Amino acid sequence: MNILPSDMKFGTRQPVKRLEDERLITGRGRYTDDRESDGALWLYILRSPHAHARIVSIKTDAARQWPGVVAVYTGADLVADNVGTLPTLPIFKRPDGSDASFPPRRLLGHEIVRFAGEPVAAVVAETRQAAQDAAEAVAVEYDVLPAVTDVQSALAPGAPRVWQEIPDNIAAAASYGDADTVDAAFAKAAHVVALDLANQRLIPNAIEPRANLAEPDGTGRLTLRVPSQTPASTRDILADAVLKRPKESIRILVADIGGGFGHKTSLYPEDGLVAYAATKLNKAVRWRADRIDDFLSGTHGRDLVTHAELAFDAQGRILAFRAKTTGNTGAYLSGTGNIIPLVLGPFVSTGLYDIPLVRMETQSVMTNTAPIGAYRGAGRPEAIFTIERMMDAAARQLKMDPRDLRKINFVKSEQMPFTNFMGQIYDSGNFSKLINRASDASDWAGFEARKAAAQAKGLLYGRGVASSMEWTGGNALIEPAKLHVTGDGRAIVHSATQAMGQGLETSYAQMVAQALSIPIEKVEVVQGDTDLIGGFGSVGSRSLYIGGSAVAASISDLVDKARPLAAEMLEAATQDLEFADGRFRIAGTDRQITLAEIASKQPERRLSVSSEGKVDGPSWPNGTHVAEVEIDPDTGHVRIARYTTVDDVGIPMNPMLVEGQMHGGIVQGAGQTLYEGAVYNEEGQLLTATFMDYQMPRAEDFPFFKTELDESSPSQINPLGAKGCGESGTVGATPTLMNAVIDALAPYGITHLDMPLTPAKIWQAIASHRKAA
Repeated sequence: MNILPSDMKFGTRQPVKRLEDERLITGRGRYTDDRESDGALWLYILRSPHAHARIVSIKTDAARQWPGVVAVYTGADLVADNVGTLPTLPIFKRPDGSDASFPPRRLLGHEIVRFAGEPVAAVVAETRQAAQDAAEAVAVEYDVLPAVTDVQSALAPGAPRVWQEIPDNIAAAASYGDADTVDAAFAKAAHVVALDLANQRLIPNAIEPRANLAEPDGTGRLTLRVPSQTPASTRDILADAVLKRPKESIRILVADIGGGFGHKTSLYPEDGLVAYAATKLNKAVRWRADRIDDFLSGTHGRDLVTHAELAFDAQGRILAFRAKTTGNTGAYLSGTGNIIPLVLGPFVSTGLYDIPLVRMETQSVMTNTAPIGAYRGAGRPEAIFTIERMMDAAARQLKMDPRDLRKINFVKSEQMPFTNFMGQIYDSGNFSKLINRASDASDWAGFEARKAAAQAKGLLYGRGVASSMEWTGGNALIEPAKLHVTGDGRAIVHSATQAMGQGLETSYAQMVAQALSIPIEKVEVVQGDTDLIGGFGSVGSRSLYIGGSAVAASISDLVDKARPLAAEMLEAATQDLEFADGRFRIAGTDRQITLAEIASKQPERRLSVSSEGKVDGPSWPNGTHVAEVEIDPDTGHVRIARYTTVDDVGIPMNPMLVEGQMHGGIVQGAGQTLYEGAVYNEEGQLLTATFMDYQMPRAEDFPFFKTELDESSPSQINPLGAKGCGESGTVGATPTLMNAVIDALAPYGITHLDMPLTPAKIWQAIASHRKAA
């Protein structure tokens, strides 16, 4: 399916500047909290100060009497009103093979709270300030219980139970591969490499915090405005699981989103509370998160530990791989809380390598912390970090060039399509070509001179390489699109995917503009309205790869629909018509008619189609990253000196947009390696709950990136030949930078450090070595 229809061009490889940027950078973007709603009430959330406690009593009388207060709700109120809970996927098993238990996630804590920041009461008032002041008058008596905040402690004998129904705190488990066969391969190996690795907990920080506005219309319909990456599923969960009403009675509207990163998928308790209050009071109700609300109660990312081992023969060929992974779910299971460690990570755990024998044991463990959810990459960065750290450690132990070790073990291009041990099919790729190109682009041969220059200044200097792979699109392989051409020559695209910084407005517009010869400024892309279209939304780098395929299908369908109409108007046979430049022409003549003219003669003065794009499977973008870092041994400070990537995203629709996605992804991956990390104390208090304590990467921390794209391996499973690209930079950057730092620290005998690689951590490692020496 990689070849585009010969008579249709979809604007691929065009570096069109982003159409949305002028609006966004001049302050004309419209975000959820910008929406005016005369007379809307404000909702404020009172949160638990304890990580684990029994609610003895909640006294709300004083708050209800506060000036301007309209209503106060507690968990008991919602239970009495039969308000539902947030769902998760019931598809997993316990270690003993029994069905996993899935504790309910209520909109407000009821009877027991299980993490600091969990909502326990909601106050609705005429102003935000009144609601906040009244919330302070709510008196909650707690019986504080023991808490557990990390997976090792949660698994210890006698550990506090997050849920009484789960005595060992293990929410679910899964294993893959035959242990005995893998153990036998390790027994005969010439070399065995082992590492204990941790992916620390991260806190997603989009520019725009969460917000919502619920507006009943007086007829029984409710509109919820919310920055959601998945509008239709947000509607479905709100209707089916929470409010228990027909889906058709709810409309989700999404305006501009100031960053998503997986953090804004599905429905949050605050969204459900606002919708519930608006329905109950029959008035518009809104809520806006302060930054600390997102730190405390938004979903977090990563947080898993892995013990991994690779077995090699004497020539450096991998014989077997085994790993044990434990992921932290937090106190409640988000929709992806089990999927990330138990499914998504294993899907890509062998990376780009042809590994004949694999054994993986995974489990997810509950703790008294904020729930873990999807965060840019969701399982794939953690898995690729593991295999790429293992390959780098192996190259050092086997005394091999890290590129050569990788090339020996890469899946070869002639093996495509290749099925990995999880049954996932790599449809295309030339991994050795990319590592060779990255070597050239990074000036591999000049590294020693740059290292010598750094050493002359008293600095440590290191280089890291990583070859990464992404699994994009998920298993939701169908997406709808609608296309309208109007009598005045405009085109309108309706898509269920959701823009949040990727440039979808530009990509879809340039597809339609080129294919139908309509000026790009006359193409309007409409997203974020469940009354217009339903679909899966934007997660897992699926938007262009699957959503764009739907737009391509709608273009083709519209031309097919217009052809018999054009034939009738031109009094010609359909087979005699040629389509080009937005018009049909009778072959060999100058008689022609445009799409706009055809549309103008339709009853609604528009020509419309509803289409469906389907792809044959997930796509597998891949690439090689090379980074060089310098370290001041007296302070431990790391500076990224050079960063180069060569990436295969199939056929790029807009190389400029792909480059931007790569840059952002690299920065996010570097944030994990060098700067970011959520920290809870033993009592379950989040110590990194503000930007004063949680360090984010900044532009000044980075050099200019050198990024190149390789188009020689287009995707074989979608009509555009495209592969997802939104998360690839994040997947590749984390192991690349870790490998570079460890290379710089090699003279001190340091073989591994846990992330984030803060100056204090590096300085302490160096100081410990100097003391031991």
